[in-house]
Amino acid sequence: MADDKFDVEQLKRWRLVLGNSANDALGGMCPSGADMTLSAAQQEMDEALAAIYDETEGETESDRRQAGLGGSSPRLSKWLGDIRTYFTEDVVTVIQQDAIERKGLDQLLFEPELLKNVQPNVQLVGTLMSLSGRIPERTKETARMVVRAVVDKIRLALEQPIRQAVMGALNRNEHSPIPNVSSIDWKWTIGRNLKNYNKELGRIIPERVWFFSRAQRTNNWTVIVDMDQSGSMADSVVYGAVCGSIFASLPALDTRVVAFDTEVVDLTEKCGDDPVDMLFGVQLGGGTDINKSVGYCEQFITDPSRTLFVLLTDLYEGGNEAQLVRRLADMVESGVRVLCLLALSDHGVPYFDDRLARKLAGLGIPCFGCTPQKLPELLEGALRGDDLQALATRVSDKAK
Repeated sequence: MADDKFDVEQLKRWRLVLGNSANDALGGMCPSGADMTLSAAQQEMDEALAAIYDETEGETESDRRQAGLGGSSPRLSKWLGDIRTYFTEDVVTVIQQDAIERKGLDQLLFEPELLKNVQPNVQLVGTLMSLSGRIPERTKETARMVVRAVVDKIRLALEQPIRQAVMGALNRNEHSPIPNVSSIDWKWTIGRNLKNYNKELGRIIPERVWFFSRAQRTNNWTVIVDMDQSGSMADSVVYGAVCGSIFASLPALDTRVVAFDTEVVDLTEKCGDDPVDMLFGVQLGGGTDINKSVGYCEQFITDPSRTLFVLLTDLYEGGNEAQLVRRLADMVESGVRVLCLLALSDHGVPYFDDRLARKLAGLGIPCFGCTPQKLPELLEGALRGDDLQALATRVSDKAK
């Protein structure tokens, strides 16, 4: 029966997943005469995994994988090279983060020669931000290089879609005679050319194409990004900071970026210069006083009907909750468009205060998680005047 059900290579893959303790059990499932010995490459993969996952709760000492990273920099460097050789980028990210969290491998972050070999990713930047006060001087430049790589990657993915979303929303009623493919008003163009559908070709042959105006009016809208810098919001702060810097680069938006815990830090100037500087100005951890930060941001609202306030927080308020709710209610009443993003990340919505979220939803403030890829659509809809609750539902449903 075993010969019909189990393939040796498949059993070896399970052996890599489960560790040395599963060797005997899996060996008994092999077809008769088959060899379960791992290849040289598989042995290196097994050692790389064992270095992090060798102490599974509930196992005895003899069951544990017999490997570890120890304190040797050469050994750690080899381990970093091995995981990048044998695993895909997304898997490397998980293993790396587990190494930091499970093994407390500050060496990864405090030694320049090691840090430069790590896989740059948003989670690593969040970890660097949380340890920014402890990073040795000799490592700071390498840390900045790692953060720069992640920031540049996010900008490359989001900058053009955000620019197009903003200009599309603000200039949606202004058509231009200047042809430019990125400015095509597809909805209007298709609607006006439906009569020109060619059955033989199975497509519309447009007589005319309409384009949005590319004229940019300065400071059309005020956009305020108010970010909770508590430790649980690390990924969201990274994305929020980079997106804030993109907003600041657009002449049509007067952008303010604020971070808070129990104190409030205005990052607007750093945001305009360099988001890397801004991220190193964030101090993850500490308490949370959302009310205090919202009160600070109120001074930037000069034209409520043309102000978008984005509150990025899990809503665990340590300050005056009643006053916070009143402040946000007054904002909505005055005409400010208010959104509460419980997360701006690729990993879903973290724990949040559902009770407070329901209160805010009752005021007309949608509270939901948003992936960075859906942010341009969200921004365009908010600036265009779409119903915010419907917009939030649409964005959230597409993200799922």
